[in-house]
Amino acid sequence: MDRAILALEDGHFFYGKAFSGSHLKEVGGEVIFNTSMTGYQEILTDPSYKGQIVVMTPSQVGNYGVNDEDWESDKVHVNAFVVKDVSKIYSNWRGKKTLKEFLDENNVIGLTDIDTRALVRILRDYGVMKGYIGIGDITPQEAVRKARAIPDISELDLVSKVSKPQVYKWNEGSWIPGVGYKKITETKYKVAVLDFGVKRNILRLLADRQLDLTVFPYNTPAEEIIKFNPDGIFLSNGPGDPSILHYQIDQIKKLLKTDIPMFGICLGHQLLSWALGGKTYKLDFGHHGGNHPVKNLKTGKVEITAQNHNYATDPDSLPNNVEITHINLNDDTIEGIKLNDRPVFSIQYHPESSPGPHDSIYLFDEFVKLIEECK
Repeated sequence: MDRAILALEDGHFFYGKAFSGSHLKEVGGEVIFNTSMTGYQEILTDPSYKGQIVVMTPSQVGNYGVNDEDWESDKVHVNAFVVKDVSKIYSNWRGKKTLKEFLDENNVIGLTDIDTRALVRILRDYGVMKGYIGIGDITPQEAVRKARAIPDISELDLVSKVSKPQVYKWNEGSWIPGVGYKKITETKYKVAVLDFGVKRNILRLLADRQLDLTVFPYNTPAEEIIKFNPDGIFLSNGPGDPSILHYQIDQIKKLLKTDIPMFGICLGHQLLSWALGGKTYKLDFGHHGGNHPVKNLKTGKVEITAQNHNYATDPDSLPNNVEITHINLNDDTIEGIKLNDRPVFSIQYHPESSPGPHDSIYLFDEFVKLIEECK
């Protein structure tokens, strides 16, 4: 393993070793941390992490390897992957290769022997920030200078990098042990999915509910979606700052003028907030992990949720026809909203449980129920 340095824009730096992708020599991005104990393959292939260097908090990562099925997209999207200790071997009946092999095949720098506890404390105290990874003999001063020169993630058009450029159908359902992913052959309702970087398990859970899914690129005009005449519209997750996606916000405004039921997750929730006249703001260090408590204000129940976002909706910016349905019990940020005058709702967190708990899967049933009520 080659000597490496990870530098933050505020001047902190850490020495470690590159266990993968050392031939790439350097990479930059926004440094965030994730508290999930498992699910690193899903995290690596989640399009929402585009532009970010992901730091994992577990003491060891990689011990169950990587398989051929737990992909959330068709490639790795993280800019780099940082762990305290990487397992050189794996033990799992589904495992096909090591984490190192997986990252090398996908040309991603992986760092190990980093003091991730100290690094995470810095991010918690000072917030997420730009970072630079260099392989070889690079001075801390040079590494910090390069970290400061990296463009801020709010300036980057990341959605266009992760959205599929073509319209496509999706009929794959959830995974069944010994069988694999089932094919959905019978459907009830037609749904248009706006792809801002959609995760596959979201599509699978929608398909499980006999929804006929057609996925449209991020820049599809609202008129084309309306002409498609769907029974429902889904606004997907995705990377980056929602406030710069002016075209998408304008198209959602047009879609809101119809009576078509709409459901948004993560970035889709944030874009809906903007389309309704609200605003978002950047969280200090974001929510990334599989153990965030969220309260459903309608039922009073608390859900343990999987989350991955750096932005939150400003409650004071929302119009009167918007009802807050879910809140985060760690910091009281908005986790869900619904419209009182239209069949529209959205969630900030990830109910598709990939990775994460299953407490919130009922939201997909709520979407189907909403479609049925509007037929």
